[in-house]
Amino acid sequence: MERRLAAILAADIVGYSRLMGLDESGTLRAVKRCRTELLDPKIEQHRGRIVKLTGDGLLVEFSSIVNAVACADEIQREAARQNLAMLEDKRLEFRIGIHLGDVIVEEGDIFGDGVNVAARLETLAEPGGIAVSASVRDHVGSRLDLSFVDRGEHRLKNIKEPIRVYAISPRRALPLKVNKAALTEAREKHKQLVAVLPFTNMSGDAEQEYFSDGITEDIITDLSKVSNLYVVARNTAFTYKGKSVQVKQVAAELGVDFVLEGSVRKVGQRVRITGQLIDARNGGHLWADRFDRDLTDIFAIQDEITHAIVDQLKIKLLPEERRAIEAEPTCNVEAYTYYLRGRQLSHTWTRPYLLLARRMFATAVALDPEYARAYAGMADCESALRDWHAGEYTLQGILSLSAKALALDPNLAEAHASRGLALHQDGRDNEALVEFERALALEPDHYETNFHYGRFLFMQGKFEGAVTFFTRAAEIRPDDYLSPIHLMSACRSLGLLEERERWARIGIERAERALEQHPENSGPAHRGALALAHMGDAERAKEWAKHAQMIDPDDVVAQYNVACVYALLNECDAALDLLEALLPQSSCYQILWFKHDSDLDSVRDHPRFEKMLDAIEACSASIDFRVASE
Repeated sequence: MERRLAAILAADIVGYSRLMGLDESGTLRAVKRCRTELLDPKIEQHRGRIVKLTGDGLLVEFSSIVNAVACADEIQREAARQNLAMLEDKRLEFRIGIHLGDVIVEEGDIFGDGVNVAARLETLAEPGGIAVSASVRDHVGSRLDLSFVDRGEHRLKNIKEPIRVYAISPRRALPLKVNKAALTEAREKHKQLVAVLPFTNMSGDAEQEYFSDGITEDIITDLSKVSNLYVVARNTAFTYKGKSVQVKQVAAELGVDFVLEGSVRKVGQRVRITGQLIDARNGGHLWADRFDRDLTDIFAIQDEITHAIVDQLKIKLLPEERRAIEAEPTCNVEAYTYYLRGRQLSHTWTRPYLLLARRMFATAVALDPEYARAYAGMADCESALRDWHAGEYTLQGILSLSAKALALDPNLAEAHASRGLALHQDGRDNEALVEFERALALEPDHYETNFHYGRFLFMQGKFEGAVTFFTRAAEIRPDDYLSPIHLMSACRSLGLLEERERWARIGIERAERALEQHPENSGPAHRGALALAHMGDAERAKEWAKHAQMIDPDDVVAQYNVACVYALLNECDAALDLLEALLPQSSCYQILWFKHDSDLDSVRDHPRFEKMLDAIEACSASIDFRVASE
């Protein structure tokens, strides 16, 4: 009897019996083709050995755990890509489980707990996902560009000790969204089709990501102003951020012919930007250049890159397009860098970072008093900060900031969005609606507009609309853990239980990644706790809630979300204690959130909550009276 340590991969096809029932011969052909074209080549490439095949699955042994995980990840990614072109009832999706453990080898077969654990893990994996044991996660570490999401301890059938399970999903962000209708229309009009991939941050400092992302977004914005170009939307292009990709594969997935990629290195007052435009049809380089300049030349570099692409694709710019491209958002590069940093910080929606973001925007305004975007950023931050400091930031002051931004640039989507948020907080919902609609018309993929509009609709109990805009916000920013948390509650209110669970998984995954990057930030902790509560993982939800309270004991938003966690777990007294303590500290805007939040349904009929409803109704009446008198 031979024993050895091995990495074991167990996989099966999701819904195999259903597929066979629908089309037996077609399913068999598809499975055979998948094994020949995908599974066998990937396993061979990563030096795996197929131990056995079943009708709907396989067992594979690897000598390297890194190879096993890399193989599984590539299989899931490629299968997901192929499924994009398939009808839903024809798709082959896999569940994969991986374990590192001791196995018994006999006549080429393998047995033992190592094999059993891998098989049990496979049943815990999501469709299209990978479940692994703690031993796998510990050995792989940071060797692969993957994130591991803790799914807690599980007792597995016929396994004596509980196993800590982690998930890896090739759908860590949302599925790739390609606007096929717009793409078809662009082809019919003979437009050139271009994707701008996120420029790589080469500064050696992860904190500089905001700068490379900002440059990428500005180039996408400039190219989108050219009528004879079709440019892939920012949210779709950023799906590839941080990933090693093949240009031909990207172009095929996005349906484009040309791909622009590049890198940014910012050191002190110097910047180096490289760029190359690739013809994906033949892999040839149409243009490549490197710019070593002073930071003050950043706008000139962006213009040169845009013009180089336009020239290479033989597009003639209209006079108004040329003027639009060459119009600079600010004449001060230092103000621009402060604005980019402020925007990145503001996305966290937590008090310390919002205060810091507001300071960044204020500095940008001081450096350039004509910088419209910076005024809009300040207005956004102050509206958000009213959750914690309602008396410190007046609605009149916020409306003045957004009015200043619009006076400088009447077509600035973010200024209309920030004004809509302030009007909503002031109870002037009809006016707010006009501003949100105007912002969407100007820039449909603007993150803040979609996020604020989602909150606006949620607070009115219009959950279908809220789902639409929160979903769009979550697609625009793959690191947005706020929208998935709101989506859980909205889906719960609508009875969409599968969607609620899916958003909970996305929410905890994004929150976990955000907490790893910023352990001092309570936001991911209390919002992650909500996701875990929606998933029914009571123990971990309470762990995350306590962690959030330890990071910032005075955070009223954290306390409210922790109250929701307890309500979801049916620990009603704990939830009501927190809500009663919060009520005197809350603004009318916050109190109205209580009214439609389904996370509080378990306490809604409790006498203690009914007393709180009196305060909520009084708050509604005061807003209605003030608006009517105006």
